[in-house]
Amino acid sequence: MTKSELIEAIAARGDLTKARAEMVVNCVFDAMTEALQKGEGIEIRGFGSFTVRPYKPYDGRNPRTGQPVPVPAKRLPFFKVGKELKELVNASRHTAISGGDDSDDDDD
Repeated sequence: MTKSELIEAIAARGDLTKARAEMVVNCVFDAMTEALQKGEGIEIRGFGSFTVRPYKPYDGRNPRTGQPVPVPAKRLPFFKVGKELKELVNASRHTAISGGDDSDDDDD
């Protein structure tokens, strides 16, 4: 789902104009971004939680040349899925986890 599809879904469900729904989506994303920038966590019960994880500096490699490249310390957002969302996704599985052919055709 893209951001525009999310806006359309909210507009349809909430009986809102697309402009109003876009403002709602942007406000939610802005508030979440600001919280993560401050290092705060975000917890949405049943959905999941966002935290900021610190990473130490390390020496990486340029894949083209093989030369060592210093990678600075950084902080990145991390999402941990909630139990209810995990169960919903697992219960609605349509394809095998192996990613193999999911056709039910018997070509015997």
